[in-house]
Amino acid sequence: MTKSPISPALAAARTRLRRARSAVVRCWSHPRLRWPKRVVAALVGCLVLSLLAAGITLRLNYAGDPEPGTRTRGRDAVWLGHAWVDGRNGDAELAALARRIRGTGVRDLYVHAGPLDHDGTLSAKRYPRAGWLLKAVHRELPGVRVQAWLGDVLATEGPTGLRLSDPGSRAQVVRSARQILDAGFDGVHFDLEPLHSGDRDYLTLLDDLHALTRARRAPLSVAAHQIDPLPALHSVAGFFFNHPKWWSQAFFGQVARRVDQIAVMSYDTSMPLESLYGGYVAQQTELALEATPPGTDLLMGLPGYHTNNWGHHAWAETVTAAVRGTRLGLGREDRLRKRFGVALYVDFAATDADWAAYREGWGLAEASGG
Repeated sequence: MTKSPISPALAAARTRLRRARSAVVRCWSHPRLRWPKRVVAALVGCLVLSLLAAGITLRLNYAGDPEPGTRTRGRDAVWLGHAWVDGRNGDAELAALARRIRGTGVRDLYVHAGPLDHDGTLSAKRYPRAGWLLKAVHRELPGVRVQAWLGDVLATEGPTGLRLSDPGSRAQVVRSARQILDAGFDGVHFDLEPLHSGDRDYLTLLDDLHALTRARRAPLSVAAHQIDPLPALHSVAGFFFNHPKWWSQAFFGQVARRVDQIAVMSYDTSMPLESLYGGYVAQQTELALEATPPGTDLLMGLPGYHTNNWGHHAWAETVTAAVRGTRLGLGREDRLRKRFGVALYVDFAATDADWAAYREGWGLAEASGG
C-alpha cells in the first residue's frame, strides 16, 4: 500500500514546529541561563521538600492515641439550615432532630435566620416560624439553646457586600441582633466572610454586640477562620491570591476575648488524605486553645457535608478524622479544659454515619464525666 502524500501546508507546519523546538532547546542550553536554571531548580526543590515536610508533620500530628477524658463536655453545637424558620420543617423533622441530639453533648443550635442585607438590616420575613421552633425545641430538648445564625458576604474581596468600615452598617448589625433577641432567640451567632485577619472594624463591632448581649444575658457566638498553620501565612496568601484564608493567632485571640463562644470552621482545607486532615485539625485545636481565654467556649468544626471541590475532599475531611484530631489536640494542649466542644456543620447534609462518628468518637453526655 502506498502512503498518502503529505500536503504542503502540513509539511510547512511540521517544519515550523521542528524549528521552534530547536530554538527552545538552544535557548534553554544557553550558558547565560546556567545560574537561572539552578535557581529555579533550587526553588522547585525547596517547594517539594517543604510540602513533604508539612505532610510528614501533619501525619505525625495524627499519630498516637487520644488522651483519656478528651470527650464531650456538654458544650457542643450544630449548624441548622434555614428550613427550620421558613416553614419547610415541622414537627416530624423536629422529632427526628431531637432523637439525634438527646443524650449527646449538644447544647447550642445555630439556626440560620439571615442573611443580613448588605446594610446590616434583617427582615423579619426571613424567619416567620421562629416562634414555633423556639417553643418546640425548649419543650422537646430542655437545656438546649437556640441561637440565630446571622451572616453576610463582606465587601473585602469584591465590590459588593457588607462594609464593616461603615459605622452606620455596624450600628444596623447591632440593631438586627437586638431584633433577634426580641424575637425570643437565646443568643446570636455571626458568620461574616471573608473576614481578613487584623480587621479592627470587626473588633469594634464585636465590642458593640457584646455590650448588647451581655446586658440581655445572652451568648454572643462567632464562626472563626482557621489560624495560620505557618507564621504569617495569611499575609502570603493575601499577597498572591487576595484571599488571606487564615487569621493570625494573635487576631484569633483578640476575637475570642470579645465573645462568649468561638467556633473554628476547621474544614475546607484542601487536604487530600484523611490522616493529613486529622493532623491539621489537631494542630488547629492546639493553636486555638493557646489563643482562647479560659472564659470563652471554644468549639472545633466537624465537616458533616460531602461535596467535592478544590477546597474540600469528602473522602479526606470526615467527621471521624476531625473528632480524632480534636481529641489529640485537646489532650496535648489542655486536656482538662471544660469550656470546649465541637460543632457539626451542617444538619441538612450530615448523614447517619456522620452523626454516629460524632456520638461514638466524641462520646455521649452521660459518659463525659464533666
